[in-house]
Amino acid sequence: MREIVLDTETTGFDPQQGDRIVEIGAVELWNHLPTGKTYHQYINPERSMPQSAFEVHGLGDDFLRDKPVFRQIGQAFLDFVADAKLIIHNASFDMKFLNAELGWIGLPALPWDRAIDTLTMAREKFPGSPASLDALCRRFGVDNSAREKHGALLDSEILAEVYLELIGGRQPDLVLGSVTRSTATGHNRDGGRWKAGPRPQPLPPRLTEDEAAAHAAFVARLGDSALWSRLS
Repeated sequence: MREIVLDTETTGFDPQQGDRIVEIGAVELWNHLPTGKTYHQYINPERSMPQSAFEVHGLGDDFLRDKPVFRQIGQAFLDFVADAKLIIHNASFDMKFLNAELGWIGLPALPWDRAIDTLTMAREKFPGSPASLDALCRRFGVDNSAREKHGALLDSEILAEVYLELIGGRQPDLVLGSVTRSTATGHNRDGGRWKAGPRPQPLPPRLTEDEAAAHAAFVARLGDSALWSRLS
């Protein structure tokens, strides 16, 4: 099952009032495990950045001036997400911006029923408790120390861990933090995909010394023709 954990940064709150997307970040999950494949794109909003938005994500006019506009990257974004479910925190916000941008350049909208809203999930699971991404990181012990400002790719990576906690707990080999940051092509810098590696330290043996000695004595009593003796 393919899922895309997604986040955007924008110039404000309402695309119908002239606000635009300035960054998209997305992380691919397959059967709830990160593949190492990501999508990340900064976007020139073709307008000035309000100070209030700059204080949230730190993306200013000078930085965004030479970035592609949305019509240059819209199809590549749709190709990346394809028909996957979209995992988004406060999905109504990101979906309205994405569909507005897609509509302005004549590309098909993302169906709303493909969005899974982790904000709604958190409020249903923990009624009355704070449900912001930072609050959920504190609840689940997810490391968000690198989140000095909002950033679409970093927030997607953090949200992926939070999402897996919301649906029942992280898989033991979920290591989003160790995945090499990807370019907008969606592949790791070394050209490979994320895969589980060996444990940094092997697990200790479960057999005690007394149990091992008892087993050796038992095998010795079986004689030289015993199968255990020939295989040892």
